[in-house]
Amino acid sequence: MAIAAIVGRPNVGKSSLFNRLIGRRESIVDDAPGVTRDRIYGEAEWRDRSFYVIDTGGILGEESAFSAGIRAHVEAAIEECDAIVMVLDGQAGVTAADEEVAHLLRRSRKPVIVAANKLDDIKHDDSANEAYELGFEHVVPISALHKRNLEDLLDLLTELLPDEKLQEEATDEVRLAIVGKPNVGKSSMLNGLAGAERSLVSPVAGTTRDPVDTAVTLEGQRFRIVDTAGLRRRGRMDSALEYYSFVRTLAAVDRCDVALLLMDAQDPCTDQDKKIAAHVVEKGKGLVLILNKWDLVTGERPGDNLTKRIRDDMPFLSWAPILFTSAKSGRGLQRIAQTVLAVREARRRRIPTNVLNRLMRDVLAFDRLPSNRKGRSLRIYYCSQADTEPPTFIFFVNEPDIVNTAFENHVRNELRRLEDFTGTPLRVFWRGKEKE
Repeated sequence: MAIAAIVGRPNVGKSSLFNRLIGRRESIVDDAPGVTRDRIYGEAEWRDRSFYVIDTGGILGEESAFSAGIRAHVEAAIEECDAIVMVLDGQAGVTAADEEVAHLLRRSRKPVIVAANKLDDIKHDDSANEAYELGFEHVVPISALHKRNLEDLLDLLTELLPDEKLQEEATDEVRLAIVGKPNVGKSSMLNGLAGAERSLVSPVAGTTRDPVDTAVTLEGQRFRIVDTAGLRRRGRMDSALEYYSFVRTLAAVDRCDVALLLMDAQDPCTDQDKKIAAHVVEKGKGLVLILNKWDLVTGERPGDNLTKRIRDDMPFLSWAPILFTSAKSGRGLQRIAQTVLAVREARRRRIPTNVLNRLMRDVLAFDRLPSNRKGRSLRIYYCSQADTEPPTFIFFVNEPDIVNTAFENHVRNELRRLEDFTGTPLRVFWRGKEKE
């Protein structure tokens, strides 16, 4: 699809406009300048046209710890897009920083629309005329906050985008979320997999606040990778920004097929690692455990020792594959795509009903089935697989309340013995047989 980039100096309303165009709150909106650091991707639709929109960080006039990285992202977005929406503060008029942005855009030779934002009333539209001094043909007075003139902006934008019937090919895309606590190497992992600096890398913990979608092809398969903000304990979230980043990280898990849980190989299995893993399991997503920074680990047979530690500390993840990597050096990254594809395949696996019922007859029938206080034992009539992604099984029994956790885990283990469900949680439900 065609791509439009939103650029401008900090705090002019770029993210607010981005959220309006894609129809949901994706980019963080805050009064503090410089909130959006990475480039954020979203899909917009207008009058039977679909196109991607990129939200970028504000180009900073002053030096900061992130200014060079942010500018690099803006330049990458300009290079990648087909048309540009330059946002400025219509109330403030054209500033020196706006002129700097305009100079950058003129060099790109891409079609540009100047959106003079924060003009809530038609009586203020004359102030937008100053924007013509920047040398661009198209100037539209808008209010992203109040949705004013957004239709005019979209009409013009879709007219400037490539005039081809761009419908996204039906791709079998694997959606992959990179999750973990702050500073375990998630952005470096994304960059290593993508083969480019697509996410801002910094030694400062919590640099990535927004998820960054990146499309890559690995092992002949198209992946859409989401680099997410590091999850911290709620008690340590000292700002609204961190909370919104936390929420969006959970949302990234919700929309992925498989999650890569990155852990520091020098300090794995923290309480926060366990909480993140539990959320992935709760949502029924595939899971691969990544022990990153493997190049810093020393000692005799460290792989065996760490594997044992993870299996002991996280027994509820006995089915999740474990990989040892160094995102910084690239060590072990080549195995990730193959493992993720195997997990995706496992999530789609289906067991025929006759095979399931053979399991019930040949295995479960010989087990000591649970019973209640009255001595009434569980009876299993039949079972079937109701769904995939994740594999979901329904057992029809006489008394669902009799089923205990130990027996349910036993059933899951037997299902895994029957088929390869590596890397995916299994959902098991118990239903009473309807009385005739």
